[in-house]
Amino acid sequence: GGWNYMNIGIILAGGIGSRMGIVDKPKQFIDIYGKPIIVYTLEAFDNHPEIDYIGVVCLDEWMDDSKILLRKYEINKVKWLIKGGMSRQESVYNAIIAISKDVNDDDILVIHDSVRPLVSHKIISNNISSAKKFGATDTVIPSADTIVKSLNGLEIHEVPNRSELYIGQTPQSFKFELIKKAHEIAIEQNKLNVTDDCQLVLNLGEKVKLVMGDKLNFKITSFDDLLLLKAIIKLGKTEMV
Repeated sequence: GGWNYMNIGIILAGGIGSRMGIVDKPKQFIDIYGKPIIVYTLEAFDNHPEIDYIGVVCLDEWMDDSKILLRKYEINKVKWLIKGGMSRQESVYNAIIAISKDVNDDDILVIHDSVRPLVSHKIISNNISSAKKFGATDTVIPSADTIVKSLNGLEIHEVPNRSELYIGQTPQSFKFELIKKAHEIAIEQNKLNVTDDCQLVLNLGEKVKLVMGDKLNFKITSFDDLLLLKAIIKLGKTEMV
């Protein structure tokens, strides 16, 4: 028999939510209808039959709260609670180090923002199958809007062709060996604040395949995102799909 390779969700909850203007709590811990945002996200992975284990990367001072939430909401697949770094890149690398003794080279890491709580079953499934096949994959949606490029924030410098542009989401999913190598090389090259794991893989000269996301898989960064999330959850996601 062949190996049974594992699929591991890595949930990035290390952000401090500085853009939200809510000082006392990072946005992933804000309650929506009695449940913190991060719990919706974790449930999407916990309920997915192809996800074997989950690692949660979070700020040191929110570790205890996270443990309480995992128990309260019966999130059973979390195997690692990992201390977040000063940047997204450092947080992901901390996760890679933390799980390395428990995983194989061909296991798949599905790296996802904790503040994208409406990630669908299908998006996770497609990430896993694409990463297994190609080694690296990124979730995107076509750009419905025209993107305008400005170098100074005052005037238009270019209007790139919309058909070539996509909006990046997460998950970003990789074979463990590949993403580990990508991070190690970036550190060697002193590229230390890359906000996107796919860029690190491209830096190795490897290809990254596209997987289609959807509009509901949006990132909660501002107050109006919270309003949108509340409206969608209240309506019931099922009615909308």
